[in-house]
Amino acid sequence: MAATPTVSQRPQFRKSGETTEAPQPALAESPIRRAPRHGVVTLFGFGIKISVDRGHLILEDGIGTERHRWRFSRVGHGLRRLVVIGADGFISLAALRWVADQDAAFVMLERDGTVLASTGPAYGLDDARLRRAQAAALHSGAGLLIARELISKKLAGQEQVARDKLHSSEAANAIAHFRNAVGSARTIDAIRLLESQAATEYWSGWQSLSITFPKSDVRLIPEHWRTFAARRSPLSGSSRLAVTPVNAIVNYLYSLLEAEACLAAAAMGLDPGLGILHLDTKARASLACDLMEPVRPDVDAFVLDWINRALLKREWFFEKRDGNCRLMAPFAAQLSETAPVWRRAVAPFAEWVARTLWSTIRKSDREPAPATRLTQRHKREVTGAKLLLPPAVRAPRPQNICHGCGAPITPGCTHCAKCKVPIVTGHLISAAISGRVASKSAKSRARLADTQSRHNAERRNWEPSSQPAWLDEETYRHQIQPRLESVTRSAIARALGVSGVYAGDIRRGERLPHPRHWQALAKLAGLLPGG
Repeated sequence: MAATPTVSQRPQFRKSGETTEAPQPALAESPIRRAPRHGVVTLFGFGIKISVDRGHLILEDGIGTERHRWRFSRVGHGLRRLVVIGADGFISLAALRWVADQDAAFVMLERDGTVLASTGPAYGLDDARLRRAQAAALHSGAGLLIARELISKKLAGQEQVARDKLHSSEAANAIAHFRNAVGSARTIDAIRLLESQAATEYWSGWQSLSITFPKSDVRLIPEHWRTFAARRSPLSGSSRLAVTPVNAIVNYLYSLLEAEACLAAAAMGLDPGLGILHLDTKARASLACDLMEPVRPDVDAFVLDWINRALLKREWFFEKRDGNCRLMAPFAAQLSETAPVWRRAVAPFAEWVARTLWSTIRKSDREPAPATRLTQRHKREVTGAKLLLPPAVRAPRPQNICHGCGAPITPGCTHCAKCKVPIVTGHLISAAISGRVASKSAKSRARLADTQSRHNAERRNWEPSSQPAWLDEETYRHQIQPRLESVTRSAIARALGVSGVYAGDIRRGERLPHPRHWQALAKLAGLLPGG
C-alpha cells in the first residue's frame, strides 16, 4: 500500500540556479544556470542524478513531475557544497572528480539528518606521523590539552547564549562555574563529567521557550510542538529522534556541522574517526564530534535568533507514526545554506588540533608545521595582512510569514494585506470609542469652553474697518482660497490659531473662515507682504 504524505512535498523555497520544467520526455538542452545561493546546492526527492556532460556538471532532482535541473561550467560556477538528502539516485565517478577538481565538497545526508558520506578536495596533506600522534594523543598529554581547550570554548559559548539569548543568569553562572573547573581537570573523564553537568543547566534554560506558529496552523499541530520541551527525546533517550520542531532543526544543523568537521579534519590530514573526547564507536566520526563542540553554541544561537525573529510553519515539518518530528525537504534545503557559516567556524579548531598533535611528533626543527589550508592564516602572516578569517558568509534569514495565514510577506510586517483588514478595522473602532470617551471628559470640555470663549471674544473685538477695502468675500473665494492648496494644513492652523481639522476644511474650500482671518490667509497665499 502506498504511503500517504502527512504534508505535501512540493517545494516551497525556490533554489537558486534551478529551472522548473513541465513534464516532458527530455529536459531542455540549455537550462538557465545561475550561481548557487551561498555556494550551496541541495538536492532532494527521487531520481537524483549527478553527472558530467561535455565538461559541465549536470544536477537533477525533484518529486513527481516537479523536476529541476542545474548545469555548471568549470569557470564561474560558485559551487562550494553539494548536499544530497536521501539515497534515491546516483552520482558518477566523473562528477565526484569534477567536484574535487573545483575545490568543492560533496555531502550525503540520510532523511533523518545522519551523515552518510562526505568528501572534499584533496589538499595533499597526508602524513602518517600526524595520524599516529592522533591515535596516541590520550597517552601523550595532547589529548587532555585538546579536550580542555575545546570544552572551555564550548562552555564559554553556552554561557553567552544562556545570558544573551535565553536571558537566564542562573544557568549562565552555573555554566561559568563548570567552565572554570575545566581548566584544573586532570583527566578527560573529569572534563566529560563537567561538560555533561553544564549541558544539564544549559538545556534547562531552553524548556521555557515558546514556539509560535501562524494562527491558521495552530489547530493543525500537536500540542507539544508549541514548546521546546526537553533536549532528550522520549523515543530514543538521547537527542536523536526529535519529537518537536526546534529539536529537529537543531539536529539537522548539527548534522551539517558534523559534515563540515569531517571535511576540515580530512583536509588537515587527520582521521575523522579517531576521537579524543568522544570514544571510538562504530560508524561515527568521533574526531569530527570533538571539533563540533566549540561550534555548537553558534548553531544554537542561530536557531534561537530564527525562532525569535520569525514564525514556524506547519508545512515545514511532518510527524511520523511513532511521533518522530522530521523536516520537509524544501525547508531542510534552506537550512543547508548555512553550511558555509559552519565551515568557517570549525576551520580554526581543526587547524589548532592538527598543530597541537604535530608538536608531539619527533621531527627536524626545520620541518614546517601543517599548512593552514582552511583559514590561510600563515599566508596572511607572511603578507602582513590582519590575522583575521575571511569575511563571514551571511547566514540565510528566516522567511517572514503572516501571523494569521502563514503567507510570505515583506520583512518588517506582521500580517498580509488580507489579514490586516480586520485588525486595522478593530483598531479604528477602538480608537473611535476611546476618542468619544475622551471628548466627554471634564478636561476636554474645559479646553473646548476656553477655545470657544477665545474665538467669541476675537469676533466681538474685530473691527471690519481694519480690513483693506479690496479684501472682500469675492476676492477671498477667487484669489486667496485657490492658492491655499499649496500651503500645508499645519501652517494654516498655526497662523489662525485653529484646529488641524478646521484648517484642512479651509484649505479644501469646504469652510468659509471668518473675515478676520482673510488677511492672515492672504499673507500665506502670497498676496500680502510677509507671506
